[in-house]
Amino acid sequence: MTAGTAAAAGLDVDALARWMDAEGLAGAGELPRLERLSGGSQNELYLLERGGSRTVLRMPPPSAAASRVDGLRRELRLVRALKGTDVPHAELAGGDETGAVLGMPFYVMAAVDGWCPADSRRWPAPFDADVAARRGLAFELVDGIAKLSKVDWRARGLEGFGRPEDFHERQVDRWLAFLGAYRFRELPGLDEAAEWLRRNRPENWTPGIMHGDYQFANVMFAHGAPARLAAIIDWEMTTIGDPLLDLGWALLGWRGEDPEPGGLSYIDIAGMPARAELLAHYERVSGRSTADIDYYLVLANWKLGVVLEKSYAAFVHGEPVDPKVEAFGPMVLQLIGTAADLARSLPGKGN
Repeated sequence: MTAGTAAAAGLDVDALARWMDAEGLAGAGELPRLERLSGGSQNELYLLERGGSRTVLRMPPPSAAASRVDGLRRELRLVRALKGTDVPHAELAGGDETGAVLGMPFYVMAAVDGWCPADSRRWPAPFDADVAARRGLAFELVDGIAKLSKVDWRARGLEGFGRPEDFHERQVDRWLAFLGAYRFRELPGLDEAAEWLRRNRPENWTPGIMHGDYQFANVMFAHGAPARLAAIIDWEMTTIGDPLLDLGWALLGWRGEDPEPGGLSYIDIAGMPARAELLAHYERVSGRSTADIDYYLVLANWKLGVVLEKSYAAFVHGEPVDPKVEAFGPMVLQLIGTAADLARSLPGKGN
């Protein structure tokens, strides 16, 4: 994107260049070259090239609602807190919370050279044919949230970023209220799983940074083998909560001990490690116990079903949404049904 096309898109390249100079970014005195990137569903992404350096600018679109703008500010606070940690992420280069520079808050982060499983919906070489190498992708996926769970969020300025107090006590009622705003059909197993969750909340857990939507679709891997997690991406749902819910979310394709064919809609997880192997790896890296993983698996299936039902309801009612959302209809039923099936099969405090 040239300076002219950037201006047409509403970006003041001169103001951006002055801000980059003030932040000490590479290429002092030069105008950056901008290229619009795909992949940003909630925010706009631009590749910036200046002084031989490549970074990525992330900002809300001009029409963004106040909630989305506030969400971008939260992301900026989060990535600022992660800078210098061992959590794989696109490290922050700088950011403006005020919107004074470009009319909207934004931040600039390192460009990540890697690939996301959800983009091509197939494993690139050598992971397409080498099952042993593919196993490493799952261990790396779990490794990322294990490291995230270890970050001292208070020491890094994230006090007040979330409400960890009574986190599990709030989950069922909060998401049932969320569903109540758009519910239009029966969801078999919804109430059964909800009651099981109420009765089987973990008694002891330690708050930490929780990504909120942790899965293969929201990470990037480095090119080639061996598998290496290059970055965790899409921090829109991040809060201070129970990091073990991220682990349950990451294991949604494992309906039992082994990965289930078709367990994820966007990528084939055949050949991945057994669940017990991934739990053991998480415990080694994080220092957290996974003894209550059954609870987190029920909650992850149930909660994701509730969240996706909102998009499906919009589709059914003719609202302008991505046509792919039609596939959420049966997916929601499967997720909530799985949560109920798990709840029936598991020992519980109130069963």
